[in-house]
Amino acid sequence: MEISYNKLWKVLIDKNMKKIDLKDLAGISSSSLAKLGKNEPVTLEVLMKICEALDVNIGDIVEFIKKV
Repeated sequence: MEISYNKLWKVLIDKNMKKIDLKDLAGISSSSLAKLGKNEPVTLEVLMKICEALDVNIGDIVEFIKKV
């Protein structure tokens, strides 16, 4: 399975936020933000910080895509 954070980017657009705003608001590192941008796995702790900062559920920011 692959990870997609496209939902996260849509939430940021809806909230008129940039990635750097998310980094500062959620208190995540630049390397975690870079991993998100590449659809690479990040820790659950990072995802929880993002969910808390944006007031969303994990299903609102990440989805798993089955490889065909």
